[in-house]
This record gives sequence, C-alpha cells and structure tokens, in this order.
Amino acid sequence: MKAIGLMSGTSLDGVDIALIETDGEQIAAFGPAGYRAYSDTERTSLREALHEASRITDRNARPGILADAQALVTRAHAEAVENFLKANGLPDSDIDVIGFHGQTVLHRPDERLTVQIGDGAALARTLHLPVVHDFRAADVEAGGQGAPFVPVYHRALARMTDEAAPVAIVNIGGVANITYIDGETLIACDTGPGNALLDDFMLRLTGKAVDRDGALAAGGTPDSDWIAYALKYPFFALSPPKSLDRNDFAALKIEGTSVEDGAATLTAFTAASIARIVPMLPRPPQNWIVVGGGANNPTLLKMLAEAVAPARVITGSALGWSGDAIEAQAFAYLAVRSLKGLPLTFPGTTGVKSPLTGGVLARP
Repeated sequence: MKAIGLMSGTSLDGVDIALIETDGEQIAAFGPAGYRAYSDTERTSLREALHEASRITDRNARPGILADAQALVTRAHAEAVENFLKANGLPDSDIDVIGFHGQTVLHRPDERLTVQIGDGAALARTLHLPVVHDFRAADVEAGGQGAPFVPVYHRALARMTDEAAPVAIVNIGGVANITYIDGETLIACDTGPGNALLDDFMLRLTGKAVDRDGALAAGGTPDSDWIAYALKYPFFALSPPKSLDRNDFAALKIEGTSVEDGAATLTAFTAASIARIVPMLPRPPQNWIVVGGGANNPTLLKMLAEAVAPARVITGSALGWSGDAIEAQAFAYLAVRSLKGLPLTFPGTTGVKSPLTGGVLARP
C-alpha cells in the first residue's frame, strides 16, 4: 500500500510529510518527503493552545484557543498534503491511506489522558482520502503510556541495516525517546527533554526558537552542577516504559547566565538524560542512531558521543535514512498497520499489557 504520513512534533516547527510503500511489516519503498513550516503567528497560536490545554480534563473538549488551534492544525496538514501531491506529480488515486498524528497539546498517561488536536474526519473530507488518526487513545485507555509510538517502525528500519546489535535509535524532537532493538527484544521510552528546553530558552533570550547547528552551545561551558541537579528529577529514576509531556520539565530554568553557557548546559543535559537510560537496558547499545531535529545539531551529537562512549553514535542520514522524515514515515507505516489490525504498541514500548492496535479510520 502507498501511505502518506504526517507529523507535527513537540518542537512546534511545522508539518513533516512522507510517502512510503509498505504492507505494514516490510518497507517496500521510500517515497518523497516534504515539510510545511508553521508561520510565527501559527506557532504563537499553538503555544497558547499548549497553555490552554493544561486545564483540560475531557480529551474531547476544545475550549477557547484550542478550537481555533485545531482548525489551524487541520488546515495546515491539508495544505501540506495538497502541496506535496502537486509538487511530486502524485494523483490522489495513488494514495491508499493517510496517517495523521495531529498536534499533541497534553499528555498525562497516568490520568489516562492524551490530547492530539486536529480533526481527522475533516481532513479526510478535504482531501477525499481515508485518514487514520487518534493513534494514542487506545493505548492510554488500556493503561499504556501512549508513547513512544515509532518503535515498531524503528525495528523495521533496523532490520534493513547491518549495524551490530544492540542498537538504540534515538529520536530527538521536543522530547527525546529511544528504541532499543536486540533481536526480538524491543524496548522504548521517552528519555527526557530533547530540544524543548533549549528552544524555549533560545526564544526567551534571543527571540529565535533554535540554536542553529548548536553554534551557541559550542561556544559555551555547561554548568555541571545544574545538570546534576536536573538529573535528580524523579522521572530519570523510572524504568522504561515511560513517557513525558513536552512541558514536564518547564520548571527547570536557567537564569543569570550567558546565552552560550545556557545553551551549552541545556544541550549537555539532553545528552546526559539520554545516556541515563543505559543502565536500565538489558545490554549497553553498541550503536546509537540519531534521528529527528537533534540529528542536525553537531554539538549535541558530540556531547551524546561523549556521554555513551565507547559506543558509536551516527545519524540516520549516514545510513541513507531521511532523518527528518522518519516520524512522518512512521505514521504512514502505522496507518497501514492500523488498517490491518496489526499491533502498534507493545508491553516493552508503552507498558500496555499485551500488543495492541489502535487508530481511528475516517473515510472521505
């Protein structure tokens, strides 16, 4: 089946889109990938929605700005698909299904509550294509963490490589998560902040939402005392599976420092928090494959390599993967698995009691 996947991550940068061909088990072919950036105005609206969502107790409620944000997300994803199809000369009839993750604005699995805004039914009607959406709800309702969801796709990718096991695939977006693969053993969890704290720090101090290429962090000195303090956060002592909301570490702020030293400290904190998972795994990974936005930050990659030495750290792009598109590809893959009733989550990935499918199908 030819499937399009859509992902709008916790970094709030934009919509990733990718096409793959798959039967839900093997990856037959990788298609093109694309990106639709959020404007500054859209990004501001989404940040306001994140704040508003903190008061939600009903996952179907869309009070205040959340209703407008849901319409924004749906419209942006429709534009992303329409432009993608046009740019790549793909007729609608070539596409079997779309996997639509939506925008996570609240994730509290301990309360069996997870909210991804975006109207799957409206997207299906607009695009005249079937859309699988609301991927996380079934897992959370069954007592799982509802994240991470990409591990089963990571396993499919890992089976296409010659990298020595155990392998850890690290996805660094707003939140960082890993997938540990060793034969049939599949373990996954969020590890801590990815780019979220750094992006928020940069926005607050510079007005720019990213430390491009880790340039500022490269010129700073990490505050080891602050990092040691931050690593005492109770989350880091929990064994996998475990997951996070983007804002779970929002109280950890750096004050009274230079932009360079603050960026270096938060970048080193992300690397250290990823490395903290190693003692909780069956065996130390021999190879760490980094994907997501963090793979474009050479300062972060260097710090991670130091934190997990002597293991090897490489990027997915070095293996020929489209690192920035992997999560979008994953939701294309998951949409096909959902249509076929195949498991999306597992005891070792989200803590759900048994392998579980999920997703909701909206027809045009």
